[in-house]
Amino acid sequence: MAQRTMVAPTGNSNDGLGLISDCGAALFYNALGRYAEALTAAERACRYPKELGLATLVLPELIEAAMRSGANDRAAEALEELADWARDSGTDWALGLEARSRALLSPSEMAEGLYREAIDRLGRTALKMELARAHLQYGEWLRRENRRVDAREELRLAHEMFVAMGADAFADRSCRELLATGEHARKRTVETRFDLTPQEAQIAQLARDGRTNPEIGGELYISVRTVEWHLRKVYPKLGISSRRQLRDALPDRPRTPAYA
Repeated sequence: MAQRTMVAPTGNSNDGLGLISDCGAALFYNALGRYAEALTAAERACRYPKELGLATLVLPELIEAAMRSGANDRAAEALEELADWARDSGTDWALGLEARSRALLSPSEMAEGLYREAIDRLGRTALKMELARAHLQYGEWLRRENRRVDAREELRLAHEMFVAMGADAFADRSCRELLATGEHARKRTVETRFDLTPQEAQIAQLARDGRTNPEIGGELYISVRTVEWHLRKVYPKLGISSRRQLRDALPDRPRTPAYA
């Protein structure tokens, strides 16, 4: 295996900032599907000293970007490094990331088992972003295997998770994949606007009336973060993308939705 040149430690605190920036760029470009740019950023991150920590954790980004860019040999090389780290760690997090990354490089008869392993392992961790990405990649693989019904199930779940986390770029990517399976978003009508839970409807109406998140939280005895989380779920249900659109999406007076 060819030896890659590593940047020598400089003792400069800017090294850490540069590494964080490059890791973030690799993640962001992968979310957008701009894999060549993601690969460039991931390669930069991998050249930082391993003592800085994140240089190893960017390997899953590099593997995905390399595979999507057709750089299969580079992806395989990075997978070997990731596998060494995962074996040393022995955690569900590390082994889940390895299984998800290995699935990208594996033939069909092996890939599905690896995706399921990744979902199982990452599902036992608190890293819901990595779990959602496993569902997304599994759904993408299922679609390319022409298993559209199975793909929709994974992609819907991934999309719901990304929306709840506010991971807009990944949510858009999963939405594009869903559309590619032939699934279409429901047309929003006056009736379907009330497909909200009772608490979502209450929070949305208060926000529409101009209440701030702290004011809503105080009135409903919930945290500001809970208010924000519910609003992130409300927007896609109403077919909108921001708080200011609530006035057009909801009627002037609250209506009581019918629930079973």
